[in-house]
Amino acid sequence: MGKLKSLKTLKKIISYLKEKGEKIVFTNGCFDLIHPGHIKLFQIAKKKGNVLVVGVNSDSSIRKIKGKRRPILEEKARVTILSSIESIDYIILFNEPDPYKVISELKPHYLVKGSDWEKKDIVGRELVEKVFRVNLVEGYSTSSIIKKICEKYKDEVCE
Repeated sequence: MGKLKSLKTLKKIISYLKEKGEKIVFTNGCFDLIHPGHIKLFQIAKKKGNVLVVGVNSDSSIRKIKGKRRPILEEKARVTILSSIESIDYIILFNEPDPYKVISELKPHYLVKGSDWEKKDIVGRELVEKVFRVNLVEGYSTSSIIKKICEKYKDEVCE
């Protein structure tokens, strides 16, 4: 998994890239079922700087914040999918409910989140030069996809 890095390794990489003048962008999420909204977020985030780091909630972290039925896809599958996305340079898994520790260690220049997050609620906003919010793609969220599957296939797969 070439793009997946430990915090220790990624800190060294980011430090080197900053010395070269690269602007580091960070976004994060569960990315349980990748959909067009996620792809838009990654593409826009990448354009805000030179290097895009994506923080991914671990399986245990997702269960803490979303409940025992989530994640749908385990972290290894999510990392594999995210690794195939061209605009993502590095991926880091974190076990905490939010990425504050990762952001405080990596010290990216910019944070990018979806517009469903109020700027005042974006974790780590005080640690970066600028925060960007990306408009959502209407009709796409992991929760809405799960709901749609259950509505369409309730007799077959949903209880």
